[in-house]
Amino acid sequence: MATRTASDVWRLDLATLQWELIPALVTARIDNACCAVGSSVAVVGGRSLDSAHFTATANVEVLPSREGAAFVSLPPLSCGGICGAAAIAVEESDSAAGQVLLLGGVDSSNHPLSTVQLVDLATGVCTPQSNLLRGRICPAAARLPDGRIVCAGGSLGESSVEIWGPPGQGAQDAAWTWTELPVMSTVRDDCRGCVMSDGRFAVLGRCTNDGWIGAPISSCEALTVDDSTHCEPLPPMHHARRNFACAAVAGCIIVAGRRNCQSAAVFDKVLGRWLRLPHDLPHVSHLGMSGASL
Repeated sequence: MATRTASDVWRLDLATLQWELIPALVTARIDNACCAVGSSVAVVGGRSLDSAHFTATANVEVLPSREGAAFVSLPPLSCGGICGAAAIAVEESDSAAGQVLLLGGVDSSNHPLSTVQLVDLATGVCTPQSNLLRGRICPAAARLPDGRIVCAGGSLGESSVEIWGPPGQGAQDAAWTWTELPVMSTVRDDCRGCVMSDGRFAVLGRCTNDGWIGAPISSCEALTVDDSTHCEPLPPMHHARRNFACAAVAGCIIVAGRRNCQSAAVFDKVLGRWLRLPHDLPHVSHLGMSGASL
């Protein structure tokens, strides 16, 4: 799980529940997208510090899963700098390094984006896909078990949810489209999300609707996508969080950090409650974190 204010990277050993420092990012950044791609972790875009100002970067790098491996720089994004996007790995890929979908974010001019880009990590080539129904900055997004993509919240997106998939009555080869789903119970900016072991899409945390410096909350909910699509509350986290690391692991949800918070916790679906992990993060982040599970 990579800190978003520096180049440090920390890994949680699930056997010992201890945090360990591993090789750092090549380029320090914040507001980056991060996801597991095959047996590697990809870190895409974000803001890098340039002449005392943060600017959106097109930088891409990956960390192979083999022991002792270091981050390696890959070709930059052909679509230019982007930050605050959500990243989802595309498994069906002929690319040597894999492919990633980037959803939403802001560009180098700080314009909110509704774009969806399919990124070939080996070449950096970005291929536009169907746009989101609205601009979303730092949304929660995930791939459902049936392959459809769900995207929720984020600045501008507020409490709305949409899903990308084939038309309901269309031909099998028809183009996928975005469809609006029922709204969540509250506005969720700078939230995180993942798919639970039962197929529900969990959306965690947020900040108040005050832009980039809003206060975090602990609220969580789960979206069930079926014939009666609906959201239902999950137990709140022990600590309010925004811009934190989140990953689904072994039927559980692990969360760690947020701005000025080092705590880490796990949601046990069987017990139906959050349990605090025995060891906090060694590092305090001042802006937020991103994370991925291998």
